[in-house]
Amino acid sequence: MASEVLVEGVDYYIEAGRWVFTAHYLWRRGYCCESGCRHCPYGYLTPAPIDDRDMAEEAGPGQS
Repeated sequence: MASEVLVEGVDYYIEAGRWVFTAHYLWRRGYCCESGCRHCPYGYLTPAPIDDRDMAEEAGPGQS
């Protein structure tokens, strides 16, 4: 697939100056990169960012 020509509107589209790969392209690529692609056909979900306040609440009072 590395030598294939990508087709705009089929394999990707451009949004705010960035390339967004389509599920069609990602599926043909054959693997999940675990980067949280918007159209990931493999079901990978990007983990939610950890908030420092959440960590302090888990530690309990006086342990942060």
